[in-house]
Amino acid sequence: MTKKWSHLGLSGLLGLSLLSSCSQSQKADLLVYNATVYTVNQEFDKTQAFAVKDGKIVEVGTSEGLRQKYKATQEVDAQGKSVYPGLIDAHAHFYRYAMNQREADLVGTTSFAEVIQRLQKQRQEYPDAAWLTGRGWDQNDWKVKQFPTKDTLDQLFPDIPVMIQRVDGHAFLANQKALDLAGITPQTQVNGGRVEVKNGKLTGILVDNAGDLASEKIPMPSVKELTEVLKEAEQNLFQVGITTVVDAGLPKDAVDLMDSLQKAGELRVRVYAMLSPTPENKTHYFKNGPYTSDRLNVRSFKVYGDGALGSRGACLLHPYSDRPNETGFLLETVQEYKDLAAELYQHNFQMNTHAIGDSANRVILQIYGNLLKGKNNRRWRVEHAQVVNPEDVPLFGKYSILPSVQPTHATSDMYWASERLGLDRVKHAYAFKALLQQNNILPLGSDFPVEHINPLFGFHSAIARQDAENYPAEGFQMENALTREEALKGTTIWAAYANFEEKQKGSIEVGKVADFVILDQDIMTIKPEAIRGVKVISTYLNGEKVYGQK
Repeated sequence: MTKKWSHLGLSGLLGLSLLSSCSQSQKADLLVYNATVYTVNQEFDKTQAFAVKDGKIVEVGTSEGLRQKYKATQEVDAQGKSVYPGLIDAHAHFYRYAMNQREADLVGTTSFAEVIQRLQKQRQEYPDAAWLTGRGWDQNDWKVKQFPTKDTLDQLFPDIPVMIQRVDGHAFLANQKALDLAGITPQTQVNGGRVEVKNGKLTGILVDNAGDLASEKIPMPSVKELTEVLKEAEQNLFQVGITTVVDAGLPKDAVDLMDSLQKAGELRVRVYAMLSPTPENKTHYFKNGPYTSDRLNVRSFKVYGDGALGSRGACLLHPYSDRPNETGFLLETVQEYKDLAAELYQHNFQMNTHAIGDSANRVILQIYGNLLKGKNNRRWRVEHAQVVNPEDVPLFGKYSILPSVQPTHATSDMYWASERLGLDRVKHAYAFKALLQQNNILPLGSDFPVEHINPLFGFHSAIARQDAENYPAEGFQMENALTREEALKGTTIWAAYANFEEKQKGSIEVGKVADFVILDQDIMTIKPEAIRGVKVISTYLNGEKVYGQK
């Protein structure tokens, strides 16, 4: 002790020490501490705390260290709960999901009679609607596992057009009023689609591109209505921990609307927008290039290769096991896919192609490969990659093509997939582990509203390969299950990578946006059967609390 300070004594020195500490404290907007933080950094480190300033993470460390170092405007004591990066849904239909908020919810119906009941209720609730629409029926969940026909719709709703989508969005049932408005007759032929006819009469079933003939007649909601449903849908995302959503297939006016709402502060969720390859979209974006704002990223196009397995529109190398005369179909000609791929390559846009069947996957992989040549950083994606012939799996690695998969598809389809594919071919379906091994990156999504919006359902399906009832007991084709670490990466850092956003988000690291979620249980340690019951305590975006339990 020097002579200069000797008169202060011990208590005086402690006081000076505290004053010095306070004066040296750094300012932060938010400090989260007393947490189990899964950083999802390269080492997959766990820590206790992190500090946020101006919407970004400025330091990660121990609770004690950061509380001494930072004076924060707001502190969050996580009380030991687990904190994860904001969850990213790598493949969904947010805009469509929002518009569905005003449609009849047909998910979970156990018969066509129940579908009718829900439509009648919808009509009573919205008696002035120009069309009666709904979504989510699945004949595979019914006792009679056949496509329904329009007869009952014609009898009950003769004066209003009715159109309802199957759960996969690739098959539709329309009544006669809707068919007449669309000009559909038994003679109507559609490339990449099918108008179902039996005994010379329309059944009302429209598959894939045939559905567009009727759906394009449905009037669009007003901007006011769209704004309302987008904000409702956004809150649903925050409630399940999603901070970034990849919206697969959008027209320019939808992108422009979301951009304007984000800039006005009315829409806060981050969106990675895949454009539909319409002439308008191509003309505008090829001329102006990719568009990026703080919360919107537009640099990719969503292309449809084929239909869905459930409606037998998926394009297979060999016939369906339960329909020996059908192989499904591509939605465009091979040459059209080649031409589009060349355009997107030339203009430096990411190509993300829906491919379900093994034939569709082979065609798309070969078209990609002819342009990409070898290893590259284009990050072109195959969406779903659901049935892939083992001979074609190595093409993902050879050409750095990212398979973008949805784990709940496996556990939703497992009851009937072998009927469509047979016992041998089904082993090549939903092969997540085999696909992961190609590039060591596997972005995970839900495809909502085809599947449930909750990403933890997908997490559970990925690791346990079981449904909500924990069936089957041993899991479905467990050789392709993911580890918990892989499943968490798939909905955070790998999803960010697939969006060219891994430097901005996807992990809790210095310099990245402060998007994170606090859960009431630790999904990395609890029993698999408990995962679907885990609740979000709070969701933060840019360090701002956008959802929280009171």
